Amino acid sequence: MGDEQKVSWQELLAQSRDGFEAGTDLTVAVEEEFALLDPETLELTNRFEELNAAALQTDLAPNIVGELIASEVEVKTGRCSGFAEAAAAMAERRAQLHAVSRELQIGLASTGAHPWSRWQDQRIIDTPHYRRNDQLLRYVVWRNNTFGLHVHIGIAGADRAIAVHDALRNFLPELLALSASSPFVEGVNTRLHSARTEIFTRMFPRCGIPDPYGDWQTFEDYVRFLYDTKSIDEHTQLWWSVRPHLAFPTVEIRIMDAQPELGESRSLAALAYSLAARVARAVDEGERLPSWPRRLLEENFWRATRYGLSGELLDLERGVPVPARARLEQLVEWVQPVAEELGAAQWLAVPDRNGAERQIARHEEGASLEEIFVEQVRAGERVRG
Repeated sequence: MGDEQKVSWQELLAQSRDGFEAGTDLTVAVEEEFALLDPETLELTNRFEELNAAALQTDLAPNIVGELIASEVEVKTGRCSGFAEAAAAMAERRAQLHAVSRELQIGLASTGAHPWSRWQDQRIIDTPHYRRNDQLLRYVVWRNNTFGLHVHIGIAGADRAIAVHDALRNFLPELLALSASSPFVEGVNTRLHSARTEIFTRMFPRCGIPDPYGDWQTFEDYVRFLYDTKSIDEHTQLWWSVRPHLAFPTVEIRIMDAQPELGESRSLAALAYSLAARVARAVDEGERLPSWPRRLLEENFWRATRYGLSGELLDLERGVPVPARARLEQLVEWVQPVAEELGAAQWLAVPDRNGAERQIARHEEGASLEEIFVEQVRAGERVRG
């Protein structure tokens, strides 16, 4: 996120619609959020401005941004024509970020939440965008010391983008279950697999699983209503877990926890990209896609938050629970042919254990939160995997 160039929201809506109509199909961009750490204590440290100033003297400069708190940084691949390019850029960005942070003796971690640092000790960065959000949200924004992974997929056609968006709603719980990496926060074993989801998605307004819109005009009417009623004053205040992005002709998937390891980050991004591409093909060919009401999707959303890949998700067609891992394997199988066409298939995988499962297993073995977090930090240092 960041401050958009100064155009009225009416102009932004018109430009956004035109952008989708003229957009390029199936481009991809990935954004990864990292915690900044004191290298000795592994506590969150408020040093973004220092890191950013150093990065501006390097090739990382165009691809680094602040993200709410001064103990956080986001790196982005930029727009890529296909997933192979994005996968290479993800490795390059991590390597660049580690190089800059190493010079400054700043540690890095990429899990959905820090396991013990207090939100009260974090400082919101001083930009107009985040000052506005601070004034608007207060405790809600102070409390959001979480880290995610976002994937933007280019979709050509305004109504087509809405159709893809509406279908992707139905798969958000699966993506969350696969990505879960935040069982610990504020020194507590939360017994959740994604504490980040409860902190961010359940506290922010206009967040979580959105309703379907049906067509661009309905989406535009909704955004107009929010502006007209002064419910929002900039478009990024729609924090839904999937959203048509008004600054770029992309559908953005935002549900996922950050990933400690590069390989798992790539795999997760590849699934999100392939899923959007598979849905777009189904839209084009008139294939039936699920369209479940939010109240039913919320049941799977909770199951993914609580149990991640270790639990069950509801097969809403049959009305029965199924193992979450089996559901993910079915989803990978469904997108596989399109992923192979697009060169993304080699990165698709459902791991034996995801980030949350590994951390929980170590805790059950008797490892401390500090020992477990050290392992996550070290895993993230392997930036060419």
